[in-house]
Amino acid sequence: MAVFAARVEQTRIRKFYCEVLGCKSRVQNDQVDRYQLDDVHFFFVWQDTALDESSFLKAIYLELRADNTEEMTRKILAFGVKRLENLGDGILYFQAPVGQVFKLTDINVDDAQHEASPDVNPGISAPTP
Repeated sequence: MAVFAARVEQTRIRKFYCEVLGCKSRVQNDQVDRYQLDDVHFFFVWQDTALDESSFLKAIYLELRADNTEEMTRKILAFGVKRLENLGDGILYFQAPVGQVFKLTDINVDDAQHEASPDVNPGISAPTP
């Protein structure tokens, strides 16, 4: 995954991907950062300006699989990312810093029932409690 990101978000992005998601930093400099999570690579190309978060709601959503979704959900939400409405399907959709949308699922659960559900519309922000 490659994202053109605003330089002003560098610190927040680095903290989220390394400390919260547990990615390994492979490259960090003024031009590009590259992180690795198992066999997935995240690239951030630093620019003075970039897309706003709302533009990512219309882009591809990525699935992030974890072996302990409860713990990962707590870490992700404690960081302060935007949670997206999931219409009660029990799956966390969230926007990472800069705006990339992820769906968090359990690595050990077959979630085919959620994939086939016509009720899931993750592109709606959840109301703040």
